[in-house]
Amino acid sequence: PQIGGTALEVNADPLAKVANMGGLELVMPEAYASGPCADLLDSGRPVVNFDITGESVTLPSLSGDYSAMTFSGQIPGPTLRVTQGDVVHMTLTIPSDEVTQHGNDMHASQMPSKPYMGAVNIGETGEYCFIAEVPGVFKYHCSGVNI
Repeated sequence: PQIGGTALEVNADPLAKVANMGGLELVMPEAYASGPCADLLDSGRPVVNFDITGESVTLPSLSGDYSAMTFSGQIPGPTLRVTQGDVVHMTLTIPSDEVTQHGNDMHASQMPSKPYMGAVNIGETGEYCFIAEVPGVFKYHCSGVNI
């Protein structure tokens, strides 16, 4: 209460305010994969396949040789170019003679590769798909742990 005035009534219940407004609808951007690749590959959008191999190689340096993980034997890895709205179908194959598992995370996807890919075991292939909605230049990198 204010001195010489009236009491102010404060409704601090945010859920009640949302209900009074008719509720909220959560709309996720299409960049998030909604499930298995089949859902997006059959969406009628153009599909860009990006097939790479996770390979360890020995590279020279000024301080001696070192072991490096590459995508398809390249550092940096191959470039992927798509048009906004395309479905990106990413597959990563780990050869059976590879020394460690690898994964792939594309920042343009705006999603973690797990549960769609995660770490791909030696001798196996993993895949995930997303709709390229956000324009720009993005990196991709190994995500060999299941995060």
